[in-house]
Amino acid sequence: MTTDLEHLKSTKYALALHTTTPELGLVISNFAGETRSDIWNLGRDLSSHIHQYLIEFIKPQTWTDLAFIAVAKGPGGFTGTRIGVVTARTLGQQLDIPVFVISTLAAVAWSEASTNQNTKTFAVEMPAQRGKIFAAIYQLTPDTCGLIALLPDTVLTPEAWQETLANWNTSYQLIEAKSGLAATTISILELAYLDWQQGKHPHWSEALPYYGQHPVDM
Repeated sequence: MTTDLEHLKSTKYALALHTTTPELGLVISNFAGETRSDIWNLGRDLSSHIHQYLIEFIKPQTWTDLAFIAVAKGPGGFTGTRIGVVTARTLGQQLDIPVFVISTLAAVAWSEASTNQNTKTFAVEMPAQRGKIFAAIYQLTPDTCGLIALLPDTVLTPEAWQETLANWNTSYQLIEAKSGLAATTISILELAYLDWQQGKHPHWSEALPYYGQHPVDM
């Protein structure tokens, strides 16, 4: 049984945000040949400048041209992740359009999969606070139209992660996600579009961040 995929009208666009690191990544596309992207290293200025960058970036399109929004939900920096998800939720509410939240680690895996056609399983690790590791294992779907989380995003000690990998019973590619993650904003958008094509239209209120850790010890 095949599913008829939805396609975005060429006059409609989708917007993706990546704010889980000190960089702001933005991508807008109509998936019909028109795609724009940019990255700014804003650091601590992210919260005070993100809205102005959005306003300038979206031109010449307008907010009403958007069909859906996608945002990196984490893991990553606590403040940046929160700012991105809150911004996406606010736009989704005001525009009454779906908001997709995509794992930072899934975006890294999808980005790697687009350049490596031979590997089907990707183990992604990223430094977390207090000596821990954010980790996940993703596998391409049989039709290569998405990812399956074999090990959903989690927080592990380095030792527990190494034990997990040592006991993994299929081949995989290990990816260290350390820097330049805003470059995977296009992957955030692509993964969201694959879900959108399958008829998923998540309400903005369902868009929640994944922190993995509390920002301070309790």
